[in-house]
Amino acid sequence: MLARRLTQLYAGLVLYGFSGALVLLSGLGNFPWDVLHQGLEVQTGIGTGLWVDIVGALLLIAWIPLRQTPGLGTVSNVIVLGLVVQVMLSLFDQPHDVATRVVLLLSGILLNGVATGLYIGARFGTGPRDGLMVGLAARTGCSLRAVRTILELTVLATGILLGGTFGAGTLLYALAIGPLAQVFVPLLTVPTVSGPSRWSPLAPSSR
Repeated sequence: MLARRLTQLYAGLVLYGFSGALVLLSGLGNFPWDVLHQGLEVQTGIGTGLWVDIVGALLLIAWIPLRQTPGLGTVSNVIVLGLVVQVMLSLFDQPHDVATRVVLLLSGILLNGVATGLYIGARFGTGPRDGLMVGLAARTGCSLRAVRTILELTVLATGILLGGTFGAGTLLYALAIGPLAQVFVPLLTVPTVSGPSRWSPLAPSSR
């Protein structure tokens, strides 16, 4: 069981970085959180990459009242995602063909939903942003779909107001990732030995 969970965790994180790179290579829009990070850079002069870390740290503080606990997946999230994205972007150039770019965008969004389910479902802890989603869903009784969609749209709007760049793909991701998470997180969650086989945001969190 442990081997399966570890394999699923790192497969999910690699896929998450891979899917993010596909969206970036499409050139049709960034993930909403990256729009926020770019907007913060515009306002402060601090690099986007550093803002990824700063925002992540602030979100971990927000975990405290939500009773979310960082785990191996939380730390691995920070390390693995950036490495995978960097490798992908160094190996591939952005295509010029519009049809190819659309395929990259749609594939990236879908695979990001699968990746979210894989690494959260491994039960080693979520990344800072997904942990906020899980914690809010558990404490409010709302669905993952509703919480994630509201979070993504709020972050996107804030990032745009701060001067971050976005595209049609950004809005599509913001609207699609909530429903995708609602499907793939329960579907791909590894069952506990004595607990239910289906994940519920209202169940006590082992993360």
